[in-house]
Amino acid sequence: MTVDARESARRPLRLAVGGALVVSAAFIPGAESVAADQNSEVALAYECEFPSGAAEVGVTVSASLPQSVETGEAVRPDHVSVAVKLPQAVLEQFTGLEATNLSAVAQLTVQHRSGDQSADAAWANLGAPPVPLPAEGGLVLTAAGDVPTVTFGSPGKATLSPAGLALSLTPRKADNAPTSPPSLQVVCELAPDQDSTLAAVLVEGSGSGPTPEPEVSTPAPATTNPRLPGGGFSSDTRKKIEALTDRMLADEDDPGDSCPIVIPPEWVMTTADTYVAGYANALKMDGAVALGPAHMKVTLNKVYINDSCASTVDVTSEAEFEYKGRRQLPPAKSTFLTYGFMPTTATVELEQVGPPAVVQTHTVTNTPEYPESTTVTTKLSMRIRDVKVNGVPLNVGDNCRTAEPFEQVLKAWGQSYPRSGYLVAYGGTLSGYAHIPPFKGCGVDENLDAVFTSAISSAGKDADNYTKMTQAALCVATNPDGPDCPPKVPTPER
Repeated sequence: MTVDARESARRPLRLAVGGALVVSAAFIPGAESVAADQNSEVALAYECEFPSGAAEVGVTVSASLPQSVETGEAVRPDHVSVAVKLPQAVLEQFTGLEATNLSAVAQLTVQHRSGDQSADAAWANLGAPPVPLPAEGGLVLTAAGDVPTVTFGSPGKATLSPAGLALSLTPRKADNAPTSPPSLQVVCELAPDQDSTLAAVLVEGSGSGPTPEPEVSTPAPATTNPRLPGGGFSSDTRKKIEALTDRMLADEDDPGDSCPIVIPPEWVMTTADTYVAGYANALKMDGAVALGPAHMKVTLNKVYINDSCASTVDVTSEAEFEYKGRRQLPPAKSTFLTYGFMPTTATVELEQVGPPAVVQTHTVTNTPEYPESTTVTTKLSMRIRDVKVNGVPLNVGDNCRTAEPFEQVLKAWGQSYPRSGYLVAYGGTLSGYAHIPPFKGCGVDENLDAVFTSAISSAGKDADNYTKMTQAALCVATNPDGPDCPPKVPTPER
């Protein structure tokens, strides 16, 4: 589906807000590491029927899954991606259509098996963003998105195995115009004699009787307006939108008009509130700490750019933590085992420093799904206080903190039609890594900088501390009576 500038201008505005921007110290509350129990991947060969003929395609499926669950516990594969490598011979049919880039939507059938029972799930609407067609050689399209949960009802080993694959390939010309035909539908089957097992999960519990079939969930359908929480802007704001849209369209009819179209930010800038909560790994301690729930104040749409030539909308917003009038998360008191054997408790404070967090959202408007990517970047400082080792207070002073602020970057992906993954208005899960610098100012009677640096800080210059945060839906100031106001506290995901 092609969306021209006139149609794009009349679509609802995108609201941008990121989740929390946090990273943990090495204070572990007796919990396992978050979200990275097993990062599974399987490379498979598929036989696909293209209009130009049959061809073998390499497909790599990856996902993050728990190593074990309890019977009846819902399992949601995380960080799902399906990378499809199209050979040069296949791409020639697109270059023959004068296409310069190619995007895709993938649907992968995944078989869930437990004992002698099985059930199939459709990992549907996995979106791959446009990629330029190369002059020669193959091309890899990587599709990602949220997928259904599965529940296993009896103990034992359960497996997840990819099966059939369907692709909707969308080529576009240099001016972003559709080709003829505008898309190609491709059906693929697994090549024979392959072990397609993606992952095995140990299901623990005391089940009895026959093994029940695995239960696969169905993702919630999108609402009538997946762009805005609580039904959208107020009537006054909508009038402003329509007035500016009409002015844009009048300017567009002027032969001298060019794109991109930059929409002035004043009339759409508004505020919103939300809460975030999650977990952050400390790599050296092989564990995770709970963070939040933290209140965030958001300024939406500082910059709004609707580029009708590229069929994209780019929004820049800002976000800040708020805790008792300070720009920080709530203090987190945690317990960990120093070097694996010495029980230690401490309070960790993560303070936001410098400018507000920058929230950047990029939306592609020339596909029916409206795929959206979000990147959130901020600077944080970590402070440690109230330390006790084996129950005995350790005087670390009032200024035991990272020697310099560190950058935290979180990313998320989603789509609007049907709604899945992370969307700025509705929230969801963001994740990313951070480099924790050395510590300074630790200790009163003795210098403890080296102790905390050794136990917590990243090795070398690596960004190796993983964070996963869940953001609630926005409570937008223009819709204070909406269902998302006052802002809710989300349930964090491991």
